[in-house]
Amino acid sequence: MLLTPLLTGVLETSLNSLLFRDRSMKTARQRLAGKVLRIELQELSSPLVLLFSEQRVDVLGQSEDSADCTVQIRVPVLLKLRDRQQLSPLMRSGELIVEGDIQVVQQLVGLLDLAEWDPAEWLAPYVGDIAAQGVSQIVGKGLGLLKSGLQSQQRYVAETLTEEWRMAPGPLEVVWFNEEVDATVRSVDALIARLDKLEGKR
Repeated sequence: MLLTPLLTGVLETSLNSLLFRDRSMKTARQRLAGKVLRIELQELSSPLVLLFSEQRVDVLGQSEDSADCTVQIRVPVLLKLRDRQQLSPLMRSGELIVEGDIQVVQQLVGLLDLAEWDPAEWLAPYVGDIAAQGVSQIVGKGLGLLKSGLQSQQRYVAETLTEEWRMAPGPLEVVWFNEEVDATVRSVDALIARLDKLEGKR
């Protein structure tokens, strides 16, 4: 598959930048040193193999090394693993299948949870610090506007429904209205009958 070398390269650069830059995460990283994690994504024909050392992680499309842990997962579910609280629920639901040493996955998820996800730091090597910071702020403001827009829309819908609910007639009012309509229909029928009688006398 042609996409795999590109995918593994991007993933390797991103993971090394994310997990191996911060010194405070050194102890957590050392627990993964020497471990091999195989990720089988339903969307890809070949697996992603992560080989951890003390200095870095290598991402390969295939490997002769036997994996300490193999996970079967879909890409949308993989993105949820940034939060360690999601690990157990995803396994219980069957969205994440783990074979082998589960601690490998737990330690990686723990590292991802500790890592700071700052887009500016990721972009800086490619576009420079100032441009990266600008892009990060624009994205942040855009997400902020989207969030506030959704919240105001949610408030508007809630207020509209509440107002409609207040204006809606109660059960007794509906019964009274129906009775009034029936009475009016009876009155009209009686009036038509009287008019017919009068027409007949002529």
